[in-house]
Amino acid sequence: MKMEMASSSTVLPRSKSDQLETMLRKSPSAESAISLARKLRIGSSPGPRVHTRKHSRSGQIDERSSGGALSRTSSASFGFFSSAGLTVPPEDIANLQEISDDDIPEDIEANTRKKIHMEPTLPIYLKFTDVKYKVVLRGVRTIMEKNILNGITGSASPGEVLALMGPSGSGKTTLLNLLSGRLIESASGGSITYNDQQYSKSLKRRIGFVTQDDVLFPHLTVRETLTYAALLRLPKTLTKQHKAQRAVDIICDLGLERCQDTRIGGTFVRGISGGERKRVCIGNEILLNPSLLFLDEPTSGLDSTTALRMVRMLHEIAKAGKTVVTTIHQPSSRLFHKFDKLILLGKGSLLYFGNASEAMVYFSSIGCTPLIAMNPAEFLVDLANGNINDVSVPLELKDKVQMDDSTRETKNGKPSPTVIHEYLVEAYETRVAEKEKQKLMAPIPIDESLKSMVFSPNREWGAGWSEQFSILFFRGLKERKHDYLSWLRITQVLSTAIVLGLLWWRSDSSTPRGLQDQAGLLFFIAVFWGFFPVFTAIFTFPQERAMLNKERAVDMYRLSAYFMARTTSDLPLDIILPVLFLLIVYFMAGLRLSVAPFILSMLIVFLSIIAAQGLGLAIGATLMDVKKATTLASITAMTFMLAGGFFVKKVPAFISWIRYISFNYHTYRLLLKVQYDHIPPALTGIQQDRGFTEITAMLAMVVGYRLLAYISLRNMNLA
Repeated sequence: MKMEMASSSTVLPRSKSDQLETMLRKSPSAESAISLARKLRIGSSPGPRVHTRKHSRSGQIDERSSGGALSRTSSASFGFFSSAGLTVPPEDIANLQEISDDDIPEDIEANTRKKIHMEPTLPIYLKFTDVKYKVVLRGVRTIMEKNILNGITGSASPGEVLALMGPSGSGKTTLLNLLSGRLIESASGGSITYNDQQYSKSLKRRIGFVTQDDVLFPHLTVRETLTYAALLRLPKTLTKQHKAQRAVDIICDLGLERCQDTRIGGTFVRGISGGERKRVCIGNEILLNPSLLFLDEPTSGLDSTTALRMVRMLHEIAKAGKTVVTTIHQPSSRLFHKFDKLILLGKGSLLYFGNASEAMVYFSSIGCTPLIAMNPAEFLVDLANGNINDVSVPLELKDKVQMDDSTRETKNGKPSPTVIHEYLVEAYETRVAEKEKQKLMAPIPIDESLKSMVFSPNREWGAGWSEQFSILFFRGLKERKHDYLSWLRITQVLSTAIVLGLLWWRSDSSTPRGLQDQAGLLFFIAVFWGFFPVFTAIFTFPQERAMLNKERAVDMYRLSAYFMARTTSDLPLDIILPVLFLLIVYFMAGLRLSVAPFILSMLIVFLSIIAAQGLGLAIGATLMDVKKATTLASITAMTFMLAGGFFVKKVPAFISWIRYISFNYHTYRLLLKVQYDHIPPALTGIQQDRGFTEITAMLAMVVGYRLLAYISLRNMNLA
């Protein structure tokens, strides 16, 4: 308890003593007081807070000399000034009592406030003129076109942070996707240039994009996440050691040292905080030192203090010559004043573009001023929504409403949101729009050589195909071992094996009835290890679609390398549970007790698992919808089971072809051939041979189903 009180009592005096020392520097006779003030700051040194408390005690001033018992927080500071014989003006004391978050030097999440040391980068000047975008809504009988953006014009230069602000549905994310090159469709219009050149795929490696949703692997740690990204994205000229060191540098720059060995976490996995997740996502993008950084609502879900630190970090990134563009819904007043430029959108139309500090001046010039003290961002979003409560109504708008039909007025006599929106759009187009377009006509101040360096025609991969495969293989193995080896799955498999072993305890194959029972066990094994992998594999690509889209959009790896690594990283994990299953069932049921039959049975089951996985991957990759894939997999698996050769021995000729594409059918036949030297007459329709036909069919399924899955992924146009 004492320890907690000591640690909590050292935070506030440190921040106040900072201000006190700054004030004292203005006085020429304050040298001795400054030295004493520094003694109060001994606790600010990094390290355990227990040691901090000990140091503060050693430098503590005798409370009796100050004329009263002083508390261990703010009162200690004022007591020390009275002992020094100094007088603090009342207005300065009032200022000390109101310490804002801007003045706190410590980062609560990162322990110490750090500045990001970004490397210089090639400058990119972003310009966009009359950007339009519309979508086609297809109904049962009608086709409608909806305009999302209506001629948006603006620009962003290196060293600036451009904020796209507006209410929900105003088109912020759509505009951000168009500017970043992630949304290129015929429905768009206007001009978007990067150093006066059009977008090309070679620009991908110069652009970083942080999505609104934190798309990260939950079971990887912060260090592992950034290290894998560095190994895949950084140029081939760097060694693995240099790439790993670059990831460590990013962790230090972003203040993530405290949580670098903590898992990212997710919905069902505890991990790092929301602010740390956002910083990890930003770290993924600034690894490559991009020239353009786009962020989709990076402050959503964060408290005001953490959001302020996030915006500060964006400013530090921009200082290195980067162009930063971010969407933001409704920031606090402190965040609003941190932006360099601002675009205000309303219903897809441009209401304002210019310096963020001049936004209130502009709207005051058109007659829209707040009647009460309020957050500028809140005021602007209300205007964009057509809400003018607590806002003065312009005289022009009042006259227009009086001249128009009374049906356009609301009940309280104020203009409707539609009328307000039309007025704001018209005011911007008549007063500001042409001036801004003329500014965009000016040439950008960079050399042609820099332009050619930014737009390299060659597509560069950070690693070769084999290296990509190796990195993705081990990343997948580390991420999915938690799911494959979860207690729920182990319990499911082991409990099923024990129940089967008890039901077929020491079964006797010497009698026809016992032989039939034992054949039923073999068929169940074939069905169980056919169903289980199918319904596990169908979730693979639908669940990883967001991650695949994100990583392929920045050319992190080849699709073929990802597919091979994704389908093979499961194989080592797939061996463990079948081995445990067969060890229990095989000996409890009294199957053929010999080394060769047991090993062959194990290989057959493993081959069945690989084939069934291929079917699940193909269904999931083709449909990319979990519900549809589950339905189709259920129908297919049931059909394969019924055609497996146990329930129906003689299948009609017109449908008999189904059994040849059923892995249950071939697995069942192979297990029978391994268990019995001579197939009994009771099991008709099975020839005694070495099973080359069944093995060939199974291998064809392994390759064929996976090839179908890869073609389906390739046709998705992920990148």
